[in-house]
Amino acid sequence: MDKSKLKEQSEVIRQAFGYIDRFKNELFVIKIDDILISNPLFPILIKDLVLLHRMGIRIILVPGARTRIDEVLKTYNVSCSTINGIRISPPESIPFIKMAAFDVSNNIMTMLAECEAHAVIGNWVRARSIGVRNGINYQSSGTVERLQIDILNNVLEDGLIPIFPNIGWSGKGKPYNLSSNELALTLSIELKAAKLFFVTDKGGIHQGEYKIPDGAFVTGEGIISQLNREQAQEFLDLNSSDSYDESLELVSLGLEACNLGVKRVHIVDGHIEGMILKEIFSNRGLGTMIYGNQHENIRKMTHSDIPEVLRMMHPAVEDKILIPRTASDLEKKIKDFIVYEVDGTVHGCGALHKYGQQGEIAAIVVDEMYINAGIGKKIVSYLMEKALAMKLKQVFLLTTQTSDWFSQLGFVQGEISDLPKEKQKTYNYDRNSLVFFYKFPRNNGNRYLSQY
Repeated sequence: MDKSKLKEQSEVIRQAFGYIDRFKNELFVIKIDDILISNPLFPILIKDLVLLHRMGIRIILVPGARTRIDEVLKTYNVSCSTINGIRISPPESIPFIKMAAFDVSNNIMTMLAECEAHAVIGNWVRARSIGVRNGINYQSSGTVERLQIDILNNVLEDGLIPIFPNIGWSGKGKPYNLSSNELALTLSIELKAAKLFFVTDKGGIHQGEYKIPDGAFVTGEGIISQLNREQAQEFLDLNSSDSYDESLELVSLGLEACNLGVKRVHIVDGHIEGMILKEIFSNRGLGTMIYGNQHENIRKMTHSDIPEVLRMMHPAVEDKILIPRTASDLEKKIKDFIVYEVDGTVHGCGALHKYGQQGEIAAIVVDEMYINAGIGKKIVSYLMEKALAMKLKQVFLLTTQTSDWFSQLGFVQGEISDLPKEKQKTYNYDRNSLVFFYKFPRNNGNRYLSQY
């Protein structure tokens, strides 16, 4: 096997193992377009979902049923119009819509059973009528009113995969046709999901079809790789339209999910084999990811922060984890430093020093009382994002006692000779620090930046 391919495969495996423990016991809500069921790769997608479930990730499935509903309504000569992506559902259409929705869910449950995974379809959704909007009566089309959260949590605790058809019931048992996208959004928010997936037949958002915000990462294939909340809002503003656009709807729902606590929303192409696994377990995303701002507590270091930063550094210096620094050292490099602050108190710091096309991540330290709060990862993530914005090709760091931690974050060990010449001249051979690198993929939005 070609050495470069072997190295790439090894790196993918390392990334995957780094993410497995991170997502154990987390909840993923996955909405799947039913048009994908006829795709030859769909059984592989189901197997991938079962694999996630066996790894300890809790899964909720929300199958869309638009294609199957169209087929059933056509078979029985029932006509329904669609306005702004919502099917107007007269009462006489509901039995056929229910038939189609449960048919899709049953098909998926059968595939899960073939993979020896246990799933259950339930009526856990209380719904109400959309009513009349802008003079249009949506009849038996509904919206989610509430979910039976306690029952759902019990189902998940029992190791089952809940499947949600796009049907909800009123308090008196009247069925309503729901938007699967809205249902998936509500589930992800109410159950505090770590990730919400929209698995579509189109995939991520393509650059050529929309105006994109400055700073948005675009892959070599022209897919917008990721948008933070501010960029997602700007994207919607730039592409505002009176006509319905499903991609804009998904970005809007993704933004709402992130605003209300969901960590990540992924819009992916169900036609690509292994897409969900690649989105979860690789730094390189193939779809479009929307994420919240994990850096809202990070700011530039000021002169008044220096005494507190030196205090934080002292235990790490005593343990030979950090090199000693003076107030004068910090003053000289103050523009390179950032701090992590909560309610006016500094709990962590770090620095990015530029060496030509490379950057050095240095002085990562967190207050001992907050060592397990994930602050260190957020600081490194922020510095990585800063390095990418500066168009650096890679970053490096020197460490004596935290090599395992940086390896888990995707860094790869290198040699002293790989360092910039200027850094090699100041390398302390008595300290004998290990050298680690992280190379940014070319022409690809880097998912490392947004995983924490």
